[in-house]
Amino acid sequence: MYQNETQRLPAAILAGVDTGEYDMETSMEELRELAATAGYETAGTLTQHREEPDTATCLGAGRLEELRDFVRNTAAEAVIFDHELSPLQIRNLEEALDCPVIDRTLLILDIFAQRAVSAEGKLQVELARLRYQLPRLAGRGVQLSRQGGGGGGGGGARRGAGESKKEADRRHIQRRITALSRELEDLTQRRQRLRERRRKDSVTTVAIVGYTNVGKSTLLNTLTRAGVLAEDKLFATLDPTARGLDLPDGRRVMLIDTVGLLRRLPHHLVEAFRSTLEEAAQADLILNVCDAASGEAPQQLAVTRELLTQLGAEDVPVLTVLNKCDLLPELPDGLEGPAVAISARTGAGLPELLEAIAKALPPAHLRAKVLLPYAAGELEARIVRDGKVFSREYTPEGVLLEANVPVAMVHLVKEYIVG
Repeated sequence: MYQNETQRLPAAILAGVDTGEYDMETSMEELRELAATAGYETAGTLTQHREEPDTATCLGAGRLEELRDFVRNTAAEAVIFDHELSPLQIRNLEEALDCPVIDRTLLILDIFAQRAVSAEGKLQVELARLRYQLPRLAGRGVQLSRQGGGGGGGGGARRGAGESKKEADRRHIQRRITALSRELEDLTQRRQRLRERRRKDSVTTVAIVGYTNVGKSTLLNTLTRAGVLAEDKLFATLDPTARGLDLPDGRRVMLIDTVGLLRRLPHHLVEAFRSTLEEAAQADLILNVCDAASGEAPQQLAVTRELLTQLGAEDVPVLTVLNKCDLLPELPDGLEGPAVAISARTGAGLPELLEAIAKALPPAHLRAKVLLPYAAGELEARIVRDGKVFSREYTPEGVLLEANVPVAMVHLVKEYIVG
């Protein structure tokens, strides 16, 4: 007799210290989502109000004792803290709790490692993990054993006379960080050359940015039928995807999806994914997408604006996109700048979004009727190649085109414009 059993997820307790720096309740709920995405079932939560985390154990002695009992009573297999912990705090907590302790940064790194698909994405994740790991070599190592595949164990390094294993590991990790940085720099240069080629070819780019799991990939799929993975999970996609999009005014633009953002996104990840995130900084227009039904829309938009400022993209025009409005009776307050309400799932509001995108972009083409003499065949070929022809009529005087003429060509066809 065979019995099918549902595989049980490892249980974890979520812990944090509320210093009043941010909304603890919202942050802990976000941590619960992160834990679920990483494959943990939340067995309970424990928080403490303190002016600042304890330098040795994050929590105070009494609350730490409660957490130890909580771990024993629930048979939790890990404790996840809503902070980035120091090596000393991790070592002391693991000794006190007798179970693995994972901080917020390592949890996000685990998720990124699961989600990375492209070679560049894997390199970026590995670099971030090694930079996180390097100052933590003195810890007990429970949390580092989770970081497979990153070359962080130091197994390939040969120790010199009198060299400790920690020193050998540190030397190996530093070499690997240097090698990864060089590889990513090469990829960054390649990405920059691609951007320059787009500009040279007058390709207009629109970047989709926003909080993780707000529907960015669903929006890209709905508008372009891109077939990008779109799951109801945090960080469902890490790799930027670019697809062509036709606007109502006849322009064709490049729509680029980017990695999802998060409150207090670890510095290691921002640095590692800088070249990917710079797709937004180099765009002609940014779509700042939020989940209008979450109740956190203004905060989500603020997180994105802050990171865009860090990337030097504060001068790029931004159009706010309020997604999932089919789940909301009225729009949230506290929004800045122009906004469009849509539902990427149902398609509601997408025609208005396309119109808003076309209006927000700087004009790249002039729609006009042009009567070209037959001797100007080369000019006609350039309009066909770089613009868009809506109709063509052969008349005794020449070829009558109704077309979108690139702005850069207007001075060449000005004498032939008839309407």
